[in-house]
Amino acid sequence: MKLKLPAPPIPASLKSPPRRPDEERPSKVEGAKEAGISAVDWVDERTSLSGGVRWMLFRKVPRGTNWAYTLGSATMFAFLNQAMTGVFLAMYYDPSATNAYESARYITNEAFLGEFVRGMHKWGSTVMVVLVFLHMGRTFFWGAYKYPRELNWVVGAVLLVLTMLMSFTGYLLPFDQKSYWATIVGVNINGTGPLVGPYLNDFLLAGPDFGATTLSRFYAIHMLLVPGLIAALIGAHLYLVARLGTTAPPWLKAEKNPELRKESV
Repeated sequence: MKLKLPAPPIPASLKSPPRRPDEERPSKVEGAKEAGISAVDWVDERTSLSGGVRWMLFRKVPRGTNWAYTLGSATMFAFLNQAMTGVFLAMYYDPSATNAYESARYITNEAFLGEFVRGMHKWGSTVMVVLVFLHMGRTFFWGAYKYPRELNWVVGAVLLVLTMLMSFTGYLLPFDQKSYWATIVGVNINGTGPLVGPYLNDFLLAGPDFGATTLSRFYAIHMLLVPGLIAALIGAHLYLVARLGTTAPPWLKAEKNPELRKESV
């Protein structure tokens, strides 16, 4: 006996009859809207991304949430600002000991909107550091690091360290007198650490002393290594937040169910 498999269902968009020639055609706005919806449906039919988006966005939020819960999202948008402005700055920046300062001067004084983009990147780094500390402070005082969110707290602590490392490596890139000597002081402080201090010092300086390759090493760490790690850990951080849920404020107590109290007695 030959087994026949059922035919796949026909999509709803193909069930409707085609438009008659004498019917009124939709406006350009409606046509563009239908085209966009069709494109999104086409992509979702082949990737099933809508399920993951619904799982990430449409979830229960505890009662009593306030603006303090937006510090994590604000930190993520600050990182996106740093990444976007950093890409535009990298189009003009030359990470060499002879041309770094001149390229930074060209960005600030001559490039189109260079001063604006560099200002957003410079002050955006300060904003990101402040938001990271505020977000971790809120998490600590709210008790959101406790079970079952210990791993998410560890990921957040690593993100804090990477944020400070990105700020430290980016401070040298203008390559003026202030950034040069401040970086030497910072690297020497790292070199005094136990066990790994001298090795960390040689890694950051790309050698035993501050040389021509030190700036390239800092640029590679600032532009490629640290942002990649931060982006990956932000993805893991968001997954754990969606998976484990959000902690309610500590001043709100859970309502006791009288039925459960009777059963416990």
